[in-house]
Amino acid sequence: MSEVLSARAVPQTSLPVIDVAGLASGDPLQRAAVGTALHAACIDKGFFYISHHGVDAALIDAARDAAERFFALPEAGKRRFDKAQSFCNRGYEPLRGQTLEAGTPPDLKEGFYIGNELPLDHPRVVARDFNCGPNQWPDHESAFRPAMEAYFAALFALSQRLTRGLALSLDLPEDHFESFCDEAMGTLRLLHYPPQPAQALPEQKGCGAHTDFGCLTLLWQDGNGGLQVQDSDGSWIHVPPLPGTFVVNLGDLIARWTNDRYRSTLHRVVNASGRERYSMPFFFTGRPDYVVSCLPGCTTGDEAPKYPPITVVDHLQACYRRTYG
Repeated sequence: MSEVLSARAVPQTSLPVIDVAGLASGDPLQRAAVGTALHAACIDKGFFYISHHGVDAALIDAARDAAERFFALPEAGKRRFDKAQSFCNRGYEPLRGQTLEAGTPPDLKEGFYIGNELPLDHPRVVARDFNCGPNQWPDHESAFRPAMEAYFAALFALSQRLTRGLALSLDLPEDHFESFCDEAMGTLRLLHYPPQPAQALPEQKGCGAHTDFGCLTLLWQDGNGGLQVQDSDGSWIHVPPLPGTFVVNLGDLIARWTNDRYRSTLHRVVNASGRERYSMPFFFTGRPDYVVSCLPGCTTGDEAPKYPPITVVDHLQACYRRTYG
């Protein structure tokens, strides 16, 4: 494998495993302890595992199984739900449909986008707000939609709980992000990565190096590995799957919100396992019209905020333009 795709194996402790059960505790000291652990992870790489997250393993298994069955459909069957047919970016994205790393070949992955289910008469949909609308639901089997809706709801609730931990990590009131979470939006992506070709194009990857756009990403990945995170020295480290955990990383919105105190770190996927790889990242982006401006305590002395205030939706649209043109 070429040097550009190499990564080193590191002890699993190089990325912290944070037990987040305390966020559901009635004891404020237990909640504060999670906040302290989150702070240390967020100022380092902004990447960490979470354990005891409360998401039922059966929900994960059902979603994973449904995703694998969808991607096993013939190409024509998947194309029936092509997201090009959706005004709100929902549905199937074919192999090589996205290029996350500028100047490299398209990503060796196919995906399926699912978001908040909003009917056509919802005010946001009537106004054609960005990424707002109904999902495309494949009809090849009856299990797909309920499995995805249950998984989406569980990850959405977990994301909201984690924002309370983020508030504590920043020495803010625990409910500081409550209005940001009110009527928040999220996106679930089902991803399938074929094995990395033996004769891949130069710098071709399953997923090019990128940072995520929004607030929080919660990732379930199968046992085949492939996720790599850039270390502070520019090298790449493996982020192996750990049973019973999600990998969580911060997006660009949190970095901007904290004046870059918290990190949104480059990461990529190289599926060198020789097997099919599946993952299910959930992106929590918050309320579209919420105005993000530098948080209290994220500047020191006479330091000025680096970024002007911006709405969540304007920030996301700028990010989408970078990767889809």
